Amino acid sequence: MSSIKKLLSCVILDLDGTLINTDGVVSEVLKTFLVKYGKQWDGRETHKIVGKTPLEEAAIIVEEYGLPCEKHEFIAEIYPMFSDHWCKVKALPGANRLIKHLRGNGVPLALASNSPRASIEAKISHQQGWNDSFSDIVGGDEVRMGKPSPDIFFEAARRLNVEPSSCLVIEDSVIGVTAAKAAKMEVVAVPSLPKQIHRYTSADEVINSLLDLRPEKWGLPPFQDWIEGTLPLDPWYIGGPVVKGFGRGSKVLGIPTANLSTEGYSDVLSDHPSGVYFGWAGLSTRGVYKMVMSIGWNPYFDNKEKTIEPWLLHEFDEDFYGEELHLVIVGYIRPEANFPTLESLIAKILDDRKIAERALDLPLYSKYRDDPYLKTTSSENQRSLI
Repeated sequence: MSSIKKLLSCVILDLDGTLINTDGVVSEVLKTFLVKYGKQWDGRETHKIVGKTPLEEAAIIVEEYGLPCEKHEFIAEIYPMFSDHWCKVKALPGANRLIKHLRGNGVPLALASNSPRASIEAKISHQQGWNDSFSDIVGGDEVRMGKPSPDIFFEAARRLNVEPSSCLVIEDSVIGVTAAKAAKMEVVAVPSLPKQIHRYTSADEVINSLLDLRPEKWGLPPFQDWIEGTLPLDPWYIGGPVVKGFGRGSKVLGIPTANLSTEGYSDVLSDHPSGVYFGWAGLSTRGVYKMVMSIGWNPYFDNKEKTIEPWLLHEFDEDFYGEELHLVIVGYIRPEANFPTLESLIAKILDDRKIAERALDLPLYSKYRDDPYLKTTSSENQRSLI
């Protein structure tokens, strides 16, 4: 842990992409909307609209798709389509934990988003306890200019009655980081788009997800829920037949992973940040075993797609490709990281194993060894994500 950078008194949060995952809703609405014009939303403009104001987003989509309407007409027609979808939006991992922790410790919180105030309030109304958690909310329609102008953050500090320099901002977009730094605030970036860390050089810190935030680095109260190097999670469940991976687990690393196909798990890959997790693994014909697992792109090998790679902590005499594997993930260890050498990568993976093995002996985690899901078969009801 590095030393405290600055004693800060309040936290200002962005909403979309920082606290809630609105990508799915945006894609769903845009797909429906563009069909009437004979167009198909393919997500290629996502990186262009992240963090933008509604008018800027509209202008980009109208131009990119060659739509026969003006940006104001686009907004007037599409925005009502979102109202029925906000109830589907999920809080991003670590968001509820962060809000509850800061409010419980008396740290003033504000929301500052380029979205209109009414849209912000509609979105958070579906998140339990959020309406009462923020001291103030600043929408893009309440200031002269939206991000990357610092106006939103200056206004948030004014309403909180604090100096801008005493605020910590948590943002997912580059333009949000730019705006906060222009307001002379400290900024932690949590990039919402994969493999984009290189674009956040102006942030004071870049983290993989809110699970990795360490408030004490900013003079704020530390989390008290880490246990022996692990963070307990509400359990989540995935399963399927074991498939062949890249062939490097055993051959290159000496660490045989039991890979799962990512087909059908787009929601899991979207909802859970890349990193190292652990829990219990059930093989349909063999039993239940301790497990440590990576989700992500494995930067050392520069994967082109996000993968799910569990390592069952047991010595098997033979391969078991095709066997049904069910996982109950109960905790988190660390974010995904790159390593300068293969040896340092292997050493870290072996360290992850030690942490997971010790943790899974704790009653907090060991109780899930008897979860019925670990013993179900493909013909029975399966839970994919809770």
